[in-house]
Amino acid sequence: MKVLVIPDVHLKPWMFQRASELMKEIKPDRAVCLMDIADDWRQQFNLDLYVQTYDATIAFAKEYPETLWCYGNHDFCYLWNQRETGYSKIAPWTVCEKLRVLRESLPDERQLAYLHRINNVLFSHGGLADAFVRRYVPASKYNNIDTVIDTINGFGCGEMWQDASPIWYRPQYYEGRLYKPRKLLQVVGHTPVDRISRKGNLISCDVFSTDSSGEPIGTQEFPVINTDAWEYFGVR
Repeated sequence: MKVLVIPDVHLKPWMFQRASELMKEIKPDRAVCLMDIADDWRQQFNLDLYVQTYDATIAFAKEYPETLWCYGNHDFCYLWNQRETGYSKIAPWTVCEKLRVLRESLPDERQLAYLHRINNVLFSHGGLADAFVRRYVPASKYNNIDTVIDTINGFGCGEMWQDASPIWYRPQYYEGRLYKPRKLLQVVGHTPVDRISRKGNLISCDVFSTDSSGEPIGTQEFPVINTDAWEYFGVR
């Protein structure tokens, strides 16, 4: 299966316009969005940009209803009333309401979750650490990948609002083992990188984030993942 990945958005509605164009140009089987739709540098009071971005998100979801969505920490900081860098004090109602509309726009609400698996490729915002699975999933379920995913997708703030969870983990910075590294390729955003890259069973692709001056950190490419061959390329 060929999958177009939409990395961390952070108030860039134009990403969905370009993603829609790429869906028509390269004709992937489906798209996966790694979310963090809200928040960006110095945009806390730009409520119009929040609305524009979420409206673009919802429009894309309706145009491509098979798209999968992976919650990020900037999405849940509003749903769980937590504080995060870039958090907007005037946007909570708007973000929560737009996320509700997004969820209800999907054919299956399970398309909006922490983790999604296509073949043996696991998509999440930050990555799934082996230590997290061993701590929070019963040992009897450890080897059943789908059961592990379903279990974690049922977790709430208590398990997920921490550095080791799939909405926060940064495997690029830690030496810890990822879950099932011989069986699963993981595709993640969350940690800004200058280019799409693969290390072992990890593909990092948060290449649309910017620095505090608004300058792009990465190449602003959309990864296209071959979930059978574990191959990828980037396209602008």
